[in-house]
Amino acid sequence: MEHFSCKSLEITDLKDMLGKSGKLYADRIAYKIRVEEGKYRLFTHGEVRRMVDSLGTVLIDLGLKDKRIAVIGENRYEWEIAYLSVVCGTGIVVPLDKSLPVNELYNLIKRSKVEAIFFTSKYKDAIVKIKASGDTNLKYIIQMDIDEGDDEILSEKELISKGEIRLQNGDRSFVDAVIDSNKMSIMLFTSGTTAESKVVALSHKNICANLMDLGEVLDIDETDTVLSILPIHHVFECTVGFLLALYKGAETVFCDGIRHLVDNLYEYKVSVMACVPGIYERIFKIIRKKIEKDGKLEKILEDEEKYRSLSIGERKEKFKEIHDMLGGRIKLFISGAAALDKRIEEKYRLLGINIVQGYGLTETSPVIAIGTNSYHRIGSVGRKLPSLDVKIFNPNKDGIGEIIVKGPTVMLEYFENKDATDEVMNGEWFHTGDLGRIDEEGYLFICGRKKSVIVLKNGKNIFPEEMENLVNKIDDIEESMVFGMSKSDDEDDIKINAILVVNKSSLKERYGIETDEEIYKVLYSQIKEINNVMPSYKAIKNLVITENPLIKTTTNKIKRQANLDAIKR
Repeated sequence: MEHFSCKSLEITDLKDMLGKSGKLYADRIAYKIRVEEGKYRLFTHGEVRRMVDSLGTVLIDLGLKDKRIAVIGENRYEWEIAYLSVVCGTGIVVPLDKSLPVNELYNLIKRSKVEAIFFTSKYKDAIVKIKASGDTNLKYIIQMDIDEGDDEILSEKELISKGEIRLQNGDRSFVDAVIDSNKMSIMLFTSGTTAESKVVALSHKNICANLMDLGEVLDIDETDTVLSILPIHHVFECTVGFLLALYKGAETVFCDGIRHLVDNLYEYKVSVMACVPGIYERIFKIIRKKIEKDGKLEKILEDEEKYRSLSIGERKEKFKEIHDMLGGRIKLFISGAAALDKRIEEKYRLLGINIVQGYGLTETSPVIAIGTNSYHRIGSVGRKLPSLDVKIFNPNKDGIGEIIVKGPTVMLEYFENKDATDEVMNGEWFHTGDLGRIDEEGYLFICGRKKSVIVLKNGKNIFPEEMENLVNKIDDIEESMVFGMSKSDDEDDIKINAILVVNKSSLKERYGIETDEEIYKVLYSQIKEINNVMPSYKAIKNLVITENPLIKTTTNKIKRQANLDAIKR
């Protein structure tokens, strides 16, 4: 495989990024938005930058200079324009999670002391109510998806038009605004419940260092079409999708929803996508089903083995039919936020689809390591980015320890929370709370969360995530959580247990069984098969079977303690 590396465009802040990349790619398409079937509205990179300047100018005119401004809503170009108009010269941007219930949204608006908020129609009633309560700092509420506003709700589109006039009349308050790239410009709430969620303070320098690193190692350029699918408030989508596309002069298109994903890949001829493992597994199943239906599965499986030794580019040619189902232009699939099943990863690559894993946290802006064209290893999240130092802290005999990171992408602090900051910072080193190992060639492998690891009395460590990946492959198990529990009379005698979230009606139909006891027996016999290929100390001894989904954060991470508390009740 050829080595891809290019010297990144040097940028000091996001305003600088828009200016420099805007000059290079002014006439290229930045957004392609479907208006109706077969008809699209196109925005060039030049137009995008003019909209940002116009909106920023009018926000300053409204008295919002150096204020905090929130953005909430579905992925859309107006969200991105709003974000940039705040962060590139107006004030501090506060992206909010669109899946939060109203009471938590209210708490975050209050906690962050935002004075304005951009939102879509879905949130209109909640935002109007929150502003009317009078006990937040909200002065302006701005709707992204209306053409005309009124005295109560401003329209983003109208504000852009007003800003254009101000620009033409010589108002340079936004255009000439000086950015302090070391200061907090982005406030991100971590996914906890509101009371315990921390605020990650990020600077322009943090984000731009990550963009320059990604630009250097990933084969993404102005000929690419990037599909925006993950929630945009999340820093993974925000940096790797939205901001990287603008930085590299690429085109962004927006997904119509997970059900339409394969159709969207085909319709827009997408070449790059950053997503979570579950989505890639879904795409794989859709492809497999289609191949099976067409009676071609056996031939494809034979060809996978036959062409195994070819390069990924050559395999792409051999499996052109499958690539054509996805639009024919897939160049890079990036998987993040959780572990990708090794078998799925290998299957994609055998078909000539370049899928890589990345790893990072909100606190590191976010990417720490990523696989690339040249540097890829199945099961690994790739190598560290160029500007970072990554080490394994206190490794055990297997080389597994906590992943710690140093470099320009590490957050400034947890805002106004010195204790929490001190807990994760050791000098310049940030402690991720994730366990991993680095092999002799520099590839990073993630083993699990430090907090969730089960330590047995013989000193052995069990990583629940590894076990859960195996358990979740059993038919009719929708999700699982593995945990250790000691018998009350012997604190040292820890037994491995699993909560299984199942579809009982499907199980009864599949096995012709009726009672909960029978369901337990059937599932335990399949768990025993997993136990048989595991060291005996990892064997799952007891099951808790439920149809209730596991309690999770808004970013879909299992809240382990909350689930344990729930089964103890």
